[in-house]
Amino acid sequence: MTTQTTRAATDDSAADTAADIATTTREVASEVADRASAVVARLPEAAATTRGAVEEAQRRMEGGSDEMLAVGASLSVGLAAGMLIGGAPRILVVLALIPATAMGFTLLDRYSGSRTTAPSRRTS
Repeated sequence: MTTQTTRAATDDSAADTAADIATTTREVASEVADRASAVVARLPEAAATTRGAVEEAQRRMEGGSDEMLAVGASLSVGLAAGMLIGGAPRILVVLALIPATAMGFTLLDRYSGSRTTAPSRRTS
């Protein structure tokens, strides 16, 4: 009789534990869904803000001097190289190279644009 009572208590305890786990899982899933909905609702605002920041950075780079762009690109490449040598995660090194790439392309665009649009002179 004692064995049957112990089995019944063990079975009830296991059922209670399973029910608690299921309830906790439902609560966690509900919380994750609520937070995901909040993030999705804020995505358009974040995208608009990011677009504005990128346009402002582009405007400043186009308005800056060649020397400023060269120094900025060199600084970004040096920072990325230092991070790589220092053992930083590669994603951070790649992120540090983004400004250098943007400044480098701006400089290249200036130089290639001046070559193609400059009138050629002929000496007679």
